[in-house]
Amino acid sequence: MREVDPRRRVPRTDALLADPALAAAAGTVGRDRVKAAIVAAQHRARQGEINPEAVRDAALAALPVRTPRAVLNATGVVLHTNLGRAPLAPAAVQALVAAAGHTDVELDLGTGRRARRGREALAALAAAVPDAPAVHVVNNGAAALVLAATALAAGREIVVSRGELVEIGDGFRLPDLLASTGARLREVGTTNRTTRADYAAAIGPDTGFVLKVHPSNFVVTGFTSAVPVADLATLGVPVVADIGSGLLAPDPLLPDEPDAATTLRAGAHLVTASGDKLLGGPQAGLLLGATDLVERLRRHPLARALRVDKLTLAALAATLHAPTTPTREALHADAGRLRARVERLRDRLGEDGCKAEVTPVAAVVGGGGAPGVDLDSWALSLPERYAAPLRAGDPAVLGRVLHGRLLLDLRAVPEADDDRVRAAILSVEG
Repeated sequence: MREVDPRRRVPRTDALLADPALAAAAGTVGRDRVKAAIVAAQHRARQGEINPEAVRDAALAALPVRTPRAVLNATGVVLHTNLGRAPLAPAAVQALVAAAGHTDVELDLGTGRRARRGREALAALAAAVPDAPAVHVVNNGAAALVLAATALAAGREIVVSRGELVEIGDGFRLPDLLASTGARLREVGTTNRTTRADYAAAIGPDTGFVLKVHPSNFVVTGFTSAVPVADLATLGVPVVADIGSGLLAPDPLLPDEPDAATTLRAGAHLVTASGDKLLGGPQAGLLLGATDLVERLRRHPLARALRVDKLTLAALAATLHAPTTPTREALHADAGRLRARVERLRDRLGEDGCKAEVTPVAAVVGGGGAPGVDLDSWALSLPERYAAPLRAGDPAVLGRVLHGRLLLDLRAVPEADDDRVRAAILSVEG
């Protein structure tokens, strides 16, 4: 029997255009671009550069625009910055879809007149933190602090402890961020010890505010001293507290993590925080505090440049109304239940001829929150060779490699996705 010419096995253009992945791409980049990518891939197959069976994948790879790939977070880091931190609650995802069209984001449908932008999200935030007389939202946590520094201390001094001049990630350092606003930093105390007297000695006519920064992603222990917000509030100048992680109320699981409600009750005049960390919402910067200060920030010209879009506002409102979030569920997941899930996954893989082990591990909060807090967890242990192909899958499965083993911690993986993890592992076996 004669061998079929490989060129005759090249799939037809119409068949490829009907492929679900390529059809979806056509809706994003246009049918003409998809067809051009298909024709180019077919030509490569006819020239012998690729196998005819690889035409579809080659066409997809050549397309100029691709959406971010879904990742199952099995790293044991609940708020993984490189994975976009907090996954949204189902209600927030639905709110995003609904807000993609025209919405009443800045319109009162009853009167037909302009209304305050994002009033539903602001009302939900105010209800979640009743200790805050006023609230405002900007596009991320760093922006919240920049707006406060610009509106309250441009050309003036910000008094801050040397031990709290931190680097906030990706090389961005707090001193540089604050200096860019036109404020002058007045550093007090030392790296490990700062007292109330240090702050009091530095306060003068040029003081814009005292800044209290939670270290977030590190812990200083030993011969240390820091001044609580309650003592700073007695100095006679505004106190701005950057709590970072976005915890709105106390959580017994994280006793050392500052929260907005407690910080405001302690006397902070303004609290800044992130929306995509412990709150479990979209990327946003939260500003909570005294009405006069929040109004000054809201009316400042820079506030326009830092405002959030309708999608963020919709997701934030839905997050605040939701009874729980994936972040909260992952943080409070029962270790015994996690062990049972991992053992069940191991057993099912064993039935398919794939040998895996179950091992105890320590998960962490991540995202700069609760440094030093370990969460008892359990992981599926596989040979390290699984790591790369699992990352390349769809969805990608991301674990952590330790001592030649790939550990897949299911704490931040929804239980409904356990079968997807199993299928991904078996695809490597196949």
